[in-house]
Amino acid sequence: MPGRHRERHQLGQVGWLRAAVLGANDGIVSTASLILGVAASNASHASILVAGVAGLVAGAMSMASGEYVSVQSQADTERAAIEKERAELRDNPDGEHAELAHIYVERGLEPALAQQVAASLMRHDALSAHARDELGLTDTLSARPLQAAVSSALSFAVGAALPLLVVLAAPPARLIPLTVLMSLLCLALLGGLAARAGGANVLRGVLRVSFWSALSMAAAVGIGALFGTSV
Repeated sequence: MPGRHRERHQLGQVGWLRAAVLGANDGIVSTASLILGVAASNASHASILVAGVAGLVAGAMSMASGEYVSVQSQADTERAAIEKERAELRDNPDGEHAELAHIYVERGLEPALAQQVAASLMRHDALSAHARDELGLTDTLSARPLQAAVSSALSFAVGAALPLLVVLAAPPARLIPLTVLMSLLCLALLGGLAARAGGANVLRGVLRVSFWSALSMAAAVGIGALFGTSV
């Protein structure tokens, strides 16, 4: 008996992976840039640490609230579409059956078979069939605001903790180069892992993340050095 065929694709990982990498990247880049800018202004070690902790907390809360509002708006839109579909199924079931059958014809089924499939699926769960095949909504892909908010906050906090650990461990004279080095290494690793998991070019992912992150940190150092502690 032939073995069951299993195909492995990266598409199912893209959603959560994108959110996790985005949060961690933001945590590293924003917190490292903040630390570097304050350090370049000749601030005390305690001030640098306070700024980094404040950046971690503020950034995590900002990520959580922004993600919650965004995903909640998506959830509200999905809910409204489901309710509209429920009303249409109640008021015009024949028309909804014809609409579902037409969708299957456009996907390649013969009209008679499409009619049978539509009828069978609507007898089983008409609303789910229309939500999935007409609206493109499934339980797997449905919006979850609270989960998205918590995940974004946690991933940002984990990323932001990395440059903070450098501040705690590095001697003041080497704080800036060590923060830059460790941050870029972590960012390159994240970019490479994300690219590999998504089936993209690893080197391109590493270079893209490293370039823009280095540019951000260089700008922060320049601003800190320019204005100094006298401002």
